This record gives sequence, structure tokens and C-alpha cells, in this order.
Amino acid sequence: MASQPSIQNIYCIGRNYRLHALELGNEVPESPMVFTKPTHAVTPMNGGTIAIPGDAGEVHFELEIVLRVGDGYKVGMPVDAIFDAMTLGLDLTLRDVQSKLKAKGHPWLAAKGFKHSAPIGEWIPFVGEEALAAGEFKLLRSGEVAQIGYPKDMLFGVTELVQHIEASYGLGPGDLIFTGTPAGVAALRDGDVLESFWGSQRLGHCTISMK
Repeated sequence: MASQPSIQNIYCIGRNYRLHALELGNEVPESPMVFTKPTHAVTPMNGGTIAIPGDAGEVHFELEIVLRVGDGYKVGMPVDAIFDAMTLGLDLTLRDVQSKLKAKGHPWLAAKGFKHSAPIGEWIPFVGEEALAAGEFKLLRSGEVAQIGYPKDMLFGVTELVQHIEASYGLGPGDLIFTGTPAGVAALRDGDVLESFWGSQRLGHCTISMK
């Protein structure tokens, strides 16, 4: 890929799969629920060890399709022309911390934006909205299937997400969109080996350290 814009804004979509919202006892949203992560949260999921907090309660994995806005972006252009690449990423969440923040009505940053909370795999060319909706992605934990997702089940598809983010916050080259996680999230364990797959193609793998 000739040009790879540096990462700018990281937009994350909460509760974009109905069953995931329900498994955590949350209401299903009527419009996209957007939060952000700092760029320092990003870390490569490229076979190495990823260190995450081991003293802040449960840390949940949430596998998501991640889309990257290309250098040629212009407001209002067709969705298939906006993104130059896609991958799979993990929206790691300090779940106990998040529960306390939600109870107080506080922002989620401490639970969602900590260092290494956004591991991402290898970038591949964006397949287009139609092919994306027909695809499948999954996470293996130590060889066992932990999550399986079908983009067609997203409450808000790629076009809706782009329109909402453009209108509400702005969108530009290098911005990432974490499009939401399907059901099946669970707490990580020290030494877990994680592998992410788009269809049969492995895009990322890592070992978790919680020491």
C-alpha cells in the first residue's frame, strides 16, 4: 500500500450488536453510541506480548472490525472510496472500572483508553461495504473460539456510522473506526494467546501479560 496516513482520531462504536448489548445488561441504542480512545492506546497485534493492567479488576476482550480513512478522503464521498484499509482490533475494557464509572455517570476514558487498550492486526485493503457485510470474523483464545461476528448483524452499518461521525464530530485521513463487538466478550487471563481472523485469514496474534 503506497500511502499509510498516520493515526488521527480513534472513534469506537458501543453496543453495535444487539446480543452484545443484552449480554451486559445494557439498553440497545437507537443511534450510534460513539466514544474515543487516545492514539497511545494503539499497539500492534503482531505476535508479541501485550502488557495490560493486572490490578484493576477484569479486563475484557472485544474483537471488532477496524476501518481506516484514506488520504483521498473528502466529505460526502461514497463509503467504498473513504476507507483505504481494514483490520481487526481489540477494544480492551477494564470492566470493573467501567461499571463504577457508569454508576457515577462519569466518562469511560479510564476504562477504555488505557495504554495498549487498542491492539490492531495487519492492515489489508478495504473489501467494500457489500463484501464486508457478507463476511465473518472471529477471535481464538488459546486455540478455542471465543467470539464470532457477522457484520450483517451490526445495528448501524458502515454508511450510517460514517454519516453520523461526519456530521457530529468530523472525519479525516488517518481516522480509525472501531465498528463494535459481537456477543461473547469475557475476561482475559495472564498468558492468553489471542488470534484474530477475517474469514480464514489471520490478521493478528499476541500473548497477554497481566503481571
